Amino acid sequence: MITVNTTAKNLEEGIKIMMNCAKKDYERMSTMGGKELTGYAKEQVDTWDNKVKVTQGKKYIKVVHDTGVFCFIAKEDFKHFKKGDILKAAGWNAPALNSPRGNVLTGNYPIEWTGPLYLK
Repeated sequence: MITVNTTAKNLEEGIKIMMNCAKKDYERMSTMGGKELTGYAKEQVDTWDNKVKVTQGKKYIKVVHDTGVFCFIAKEDFKHFKKGDILKAAGWNAPALNSPRGNVLTGNYPIEWTGPLYLK
């Protein structure tokens, strides 16, 4: 797990920061115990950025990494969510609306290479 402490000026910058931190967490996990980054793990890190796809929807921005939905980002304030809130995916086309996992604009949230984590 990595804590994202950086604030962002806009949603695009916030998403880049979030995904860079997720990539750093993958590198951290892959090199635990002093291992060198080689083979499959190195290939994954090298191609990480090319596998990130960002799609604009009406209410949300969908962030896909490789073949799975990484998260959704709220585009505007609505209900109990604020612009930039990170929402875990409930499925391919919809976020889980229980609670935000952080905010890409304000920072200070945990992230793993597998996706956003609950706030404590």
